[in-house]
Amino acid sequence: MTAIQEPVPTAAAFDQPYEYVRAELAEPDWRRFPGWHDVTEAEWRDAQWQRVHCVRNVKQLRALMGDLLEDRFYEDLVADQREMATMSMLLPPQMINTMAPHAGTDPAKVTEAFYADPIRRYMLPVRSDRHPVWPSHPHAERDSLHEAEMWVVEGLTHRYPTKVLAEMISTCPQYCGHCTRMDLVGNSTEQVEKHKLALKPVDRQDAMIDYLKRTPGVRDVVVSGGDVANVPWPQLESFLMRLMDIETVRDIRLATKALAALPQHWLQPKVTEGLQRVALTAQARGVNLAIHTHVNHAQSVTPLVAEAARTALQVGVRDVRNQGVLMRGVNATPAALLDLCFALQGEANILPYYFYMCDMIPNAEHWRVSVHEAQELQHSIMGYLPGYATPRIVCDVPYVGKRWVHQLAEYDRDLGISYWTKNYRTGIEHEDPEALQRKYPYYDPIQTLPEAGQKWWADRKAN
Repeated sequence: MTAIQEPVPTAAAFDQPYEYVRAELAEPDWRRFPGWHDVTEAEWRDAQWQRVHCVRNVKQLRALMGDLLEDRFYEDLVADQREMATMSMLLPPQMINTMAPHAGTDPAKVTEAFYADPIRRYMLPVRSDRHPVWPSHPHAERDSLHEAEMWVVEGLTHRYPTKVLAEMISTCPQYCGHCTRMDLVGNSTEQVEKHKLALKPVDRQDAMIDYLKRTPGVRDVVVSGGDVANVPWPQLESFLMRLMDIETVRDIRLATKALAALPQHWLQPKVTEGLQRVALTAQARGVNLAIHTHVNHAQSVTPLVAEAARTALQVGVRDVRNQGVLMRGVNATPAALLDLCFALQGEANILPYYFYMCDMIPNAEHWRVSVHEAQELQHSIMGYLPGYATPRIVCDVPYVGKRWVHQLAEYDRDLGISYWTKNYRTGIEHEDPEALQRKYPYYDPIQTLPEAGQKWWADRKAN
């Protein structure tokens, strides 16, 4: 007797958790904003025009938006600037243009679209965004990664054995609400009196170069700030050439969010020609030169961003990589992360590299996700992208450094405390015999904990 077999469902009968659909890049029409109604394409592509027309305060935002936003949004924004903001307002037109690109012209709908927009959520935070009970974690710190503690000279953080961070400048072309260097970067706000770099740029750079010449164990220099796009190009080029004169320096990474927020800067002839000189020198000397940018949502990836990235590659930069930040309400879903990664990798030749968990700075709890949520997100995005373009989600643990989110040693899910170990000493621990045996704590957002864990923290807050 022949057995009757049930038909096997075809793959098409089952839905994949995520379905890739190629989305071509498009530059939103900036003329939809009343204040930019007559702006030409030539003006839009001009870096100086972009810098001059940045939005720095509520009055300028009103002038740009006209009647498109209701008063309640401005009131919410003013309240945040007064009570919560750790970063001053600075938004290039390019960045604003990616917010709520299809909202239309009805003020009620535009206002709701702005409230919901992922880029607005982290670039232009309002008071109602912040968590009402736990705006800050009890262990939040202004310099949450203790970078200034590890300065070997002003602005040069020696945190890892073979790598340093060179903070060239304390300003950016744009200020992100979640900035991990909110202690130093940008203008002071009503909540935060910023620290200042004391040395003149030339003296600070001389001190950095001198330290690197005396420290042959350092092979990798992240040139950052602030944002290197705010360093005058001749000054930046000179510093990079001096770095490449040091035989032990083999990797140089330029950190700039401006590749996405102000791509016009990286398309200026004086910059592209200078970048080519640096890139050719790097190739001749066997130095790996890369640009690291910071894109958090697929809406930010426009044709101008892709053009800037490809231009950098064409003039000889080895890689353009993205280091995003994982933020609730912005990109903390599998679909949002994958959409962004496919836009970066497939449409702009930018390699998805890292997603950092948002650091424990003041007033950032509404953005942060727990370690177990980050672990689930890492699991969810595996298998869709090429392996080399699948980003790692990392937790930057104070006094430890970057760790993949599954590398923790212990995890108390009820209290939201994870413990991490490390295999090297930071620049301030050479005399610490326990540095490699100690377990270092990291804290989940309290609102993500079970009721008992939230009560435990609330009782300590009350006492």
